[in-house]
Amino acid sequence: MAEDKKKEIDVTVIEVTEEYLKEKLYKIRGKRVLLDADLAEIYGYDTKGFNRQVKNNIEKFDEDFMFELTDEELEDLRYKNCTANISSKSRYNPHVFTEQGLYMLMTVLKGPLAVKQSKALIRTFKKMKDYILENRDLIGQREILQLSMETANNRIEINKINSDMISLEKQISDVAEGLKDVVTKSELADMMNSFVSDDDEKWLMFNAKFSSADEVYETIYKQAKSSIYVVDNYIGLRTLVHLKNSPAGVAIILFSDNVGNNKLHNIEFTDFCKEYPTVNLSMKKTGGIFHDRFIVLDYGTADERVFLCGASSKDAGARITSIVEDYGISKYAPVIATLLKNPTLILPQ
Repeated sequence: MAEDKKKEIDVTVIEVTEEYLKEKLYKIRGKRVLLDADLAEIYGYDTKGFNRQVKNNIEKFDEDFMFELTDEELEDLRYKNCTANISSKSRYNPHVFTEQGLYMLMTVLKGPLAVKQSKALIRTFKKMKDYILENRDLIGQREILQLSMETANNRIEINKINSDMISLEKQISDVAEGLKDVVTKSELADMMNSFVSDDDEKWLMFNAKFSSADEVYETIYKQAKSSIYVVDNYIGLRTLVHLKNSPAGVAIILFSDNVGNNKLHNIEFTDFCKEYPTVNLSMKKTGGIFHDRFIVLDYGTADERVFLCGASSKDAGARITSIVEDYGISKYAPVIATLLKNPTLILPQ
């Protein structure tokens, strides 16, 4: 451990610029990733020391955060990128990290250099995304939609990491003197705020407290055991993203007439289904007779629950609103029975 820290101090600090990141980013398994060796250089470690830090916290890195390249992926990377930072002496295939994995690294790597480089990475990623959005006429609609899904995912992950850090700060408060080099919650909050501005934060009232709007919807959907019915005439890409982590095997139906200026389009729905093939999602019309929005979990079972939503999920948190659970579920039975008979919703192209 001491050896790792020493190398972090002695190493030449790499300036994280857009040009640098563009050269180091590779697309593997449909995700933009950074090699462990490149991240080790950025953070001032040798690759072995860097991977040791990750291994000591491996429970934090799910496969959508980090994964090891297969032999085929490694050969393909070498063939297409002859300058890729890949050691020919290593007995193991490289690991790569997604953007979400970078955020998790911030809770693992300690010290002033780690904080500095993490902030630089976040700011640079934001600049790159801002450039794409400002020049959206230069790229296809499909790429913009993919970026929108990535950005929504990242915002949710950032909120989760912030929550984790609040919990961590409480745990270490009694031993702060012995952990002076730990990245504190306030430091990580600064990093997060470098990526997500106050204007991006979406909050609503749930269970008598203000919570992240995106997290609230995901939390509700994850409680479903057999089905999720969402009744909302105003739907968009964000509506779908909230459903991406729904339990496997749960049948999801969106009841909507898809009204408003920013309607959900078929290309968005198609791309979402390709990105999350395990989400069992279909759509039906509401028939023009609904104004309120509500969520029904496990309809027709002993576990049935109903949540009333003060706003559409695609706009949740844009204004002061709330979600409350309605325990008088029996009155919804004829409503849902009627909705289930409605025709399929056809999305515009």
